[in-house]
Amino acid sequence: MDIGWLVTNLIAAFLLPPVNLLVLMVWGAWLLRSRRRQRQGRALIWLSAAGLWLLSTPYLAGLMLDALKPPRTPIAGGEAEAIVILAGGVYRGNLEYGGDTVGRLTLERVRYGAWLARATAKPVLVTGGAPAGGVAEGRLMQAVLEREFGIPVRWVEDRSSNTRENALYSARLLKAAGVERIFLVTHAWHLKRAIPEFQRAGLMVIPAGIGYAAPDSPSVLDFVPSARGLLDSYYAMHEGIGLIWYRMRNLF
Repeated sequence: MDIGWLVTNLIAAFLLPPVNLLVLMVWGAWLLRSRRRQRQGRALIWLSAAGLWLLSTPYLAGLMLDALKPPRTPIAGGEAEAIVILAGGVYRGNLEYGGDTVGRLTLERVRYGAWLARATAKPVLVTGGAPAGGVAEGRLMQAVLEREFGIPVRWVEDRSSNTRENALYSARLLKAAGVERIFLVTHAWHLKRAIPEFQRAGLMVIPAGIGYAAPDSPSVLDFVPSARGLLDSYYAMHEGIGLIWYRMRNLF
């Protein structure tokens, strides 16, 4: 297991829901033990409860994700020379498939990448390593694309452990093949972090984001807390923290 990846994810866990809200709640409960700090303790407990309610609301979560998405870029097909699909997670030891397989986010990206490959006839690169051990995500993506979608994969990048390394190692493979312009397939809320990394690696990027939707009026259920809402808030906050971290690193 990559120790740097583990430490980064442990730190991130304490900054993201639900752990950050649980920490606030426990802190508040601890302050209740002191007569002089009971007011602050109750305030922290109410703050954590309010945060859980709001972050679990699909409406707010949707707003947070939409704020991260750049405007959608129409694709004609001739703008780029290759398609790059970013990994987004894996299911380890999956019994149905006899071992590791692509996670939900990765599968969504792979599906759109396959559709785009058929529409544009461009070669495909998949990128994703195995920082937690097991089979590299890039290899799992290749297997799904070729066996289940019938799309050949020309390049597999299987060393990376984060978006920055996705870009760095993928660019080396592509430049060796004379490719400089790519369609970048990932979730739309991840593009703001991913695009600059691939540009910094020397590639021209045409965003091919997924997760765009036509505007629609919210329903009553959009204001009712749900596990889906909390998960979307998690993704939004994860990306926001990632953007800040990457920009800080670029200053040094």
